[in-house]
Order: sequence, then C-alpha cells, then structure tokens
Amino acid sequence: MKVLVTGVKGQLGYDVVKELEKRGHQPIGVDRDEMDLMDNAAIRTFIMELKPEAIIHCAAYTAVDKAEEEVETCYQINAESVKVISECAKELDVKLIYISTDYVFNGTKEGEYVETDLPNPINVYGASKLKGEQYVQGLLEKYYIVRISWVFGVNGNNFIKTMRRLGSERDKLNIINDQIGSPTYTADLAPLLVDMMETDKYGIYHATNEGTCSWYEFANEIFKQSGIEVKTNPITTDQYPTAAKRPMNSRMSKAKLKANGFSLLPTWKEALKNYLDLI
Repeated sequence: MKVLVTGVKGQLGYDVVKELEKRGHQPIGVDRDEMDLMDNAAIRTFIMELKPEAIIHCAAYTAVDKAEEEVETCYQINAESVKVISECAKELDVKLIYISTDYVFNGTKEGEYVETDLPNPINVYGASKLKGEQYVQGLLEKYYIVRISWVFGVNGNNFIKTMRRLGSERDKLNIINDQIGSPTYTADLAPLLVDMMETDKYGIYHATNEGTCSWYEFANEIFKQSGIEVKTNPITTDQYPTAAKRPMNSRMSKAKLKANGFSLLPTWKEALKNYLDLI
C-alpha cells in the first residue's frame, strides 16, 4: 500500500515510516521541503499527484508556548492544512489517520478522559488541534483521530533528552509534580497506527503507553534508569509560569482500543527502558 506520511523528520513520522517499510508497505515520507503545510495549494497539488492509498498525518506545529504568539501559523499548520489534506483524502477515497493530543481537554476532569468527552482546550495549540479534528470529522468517514500525549522518540527533541542533559549539568532541578499524564513512545505507537490503517475500525482513539505519572515522577525514573545522580525538587504549576496554560490531568482511557481488538502499548517505564537502551 502506498502511504503518505507527513512529518518524517519528526519523532513519530520517522518511526511510522520504519514500521510501514517493515511490513512491506510503500511509505512516502515528507517534511516541509516536500510538502509545506503553510501552502494549501502546494499541499493539494502534491497529494493529488501522488495519489496515496492512505495518509498518516503526523506533522504538526507543536511549540505550545510559542503558539500563544504565532496564532495564525499554528492554526494554518494544525487546522487549515488538515482541512486540505482531508479534502484530498475524500476525493481520493482513502483513509486518513490524524494525530491529535491530550491538549484538546482542559484537564479538570477527575479520572480518565474517554473519547466521547467534550473537548475544551485551554491554549492555542490545543484549540488548533481540535479544529483539525473537527475538519477531519466533518469531511471524512474513513478516519482515525488518535490522541496522544507526552511524546518521545529517537528522532528529535523531547523531555527525556532535556532531563538527561540538565541532570548532567546541574546539581538540583525543580520539576512540576501536579500535571499528570502518560508518556508515549513513538516506536510503540507506530505499530499501533499501522495496525489501525490495516483495518476499517474508524473513529477517535486515545493511545499512550500504559500507566500514568507526573513530570516529576517521569524525570526521577529517567535519572534512575540513566544512572544520573541529581537532586530533584517537586514544584507546582503555579511556581513555573509559562505562556500557555497546561491541562493538569491528561489521563486518557484506552478502553476503546481494547474493545476494538487493538493491542495496548507497554507500560511507560518499559518504554523508557527500551528507549534508553536504544539511544
């Protein structure tokens, strides 16, 4: 199957292309140079000439704090370009997997978010990704919207790489302890996305590694598994102001994955171990 994968230079796109190759599909991995998400006409021309048999849209504007200033750019990449991609998918009658985020929720719910919970984003990034979701749902029937959180992979920057660097440079680190979520390892997620593509079990899904933690707990596990000794101090979100507000609770239920016969991802601690072994 000829599959268009956007964001091939990012963490997830890179692993999705590898997984597709492994299974004998024909991935066409693109990034900004091949298909610029700031140019709607160019997106349309590229896709309609390529005629893929499926699209896995991993590319996104993900600079959460910067998005509060670069509102137009963020919406163009995360919403308007998604509309064009969805229109192309509809004309070609092909499946689209759209990668979304826990940030479509406001994080005030007690317990886990389910796919049918009403989104209510509290920052520009989350609002732009929700708009992308709405375009996909409004235009297509053959779609998968997959909400993920706290992503890490080999290709690109992430929290683990930052913590390992800071842990080696400093004696003491302050880390937020009141935002709760689930890390997502792209090498675990990529096979699940390809599994989905190979079925017609369409809809919205939540997909992260199993288990939850705070950023503080995540950081301490990173240091423990990396053998880095550094003093960590738990702080509240209020003590570390950022341009964009973050949801406090990003726990997402994976019951729908299970109900549709998809395999759950390994625990985040296992994922971390596999990732550290690799890098």
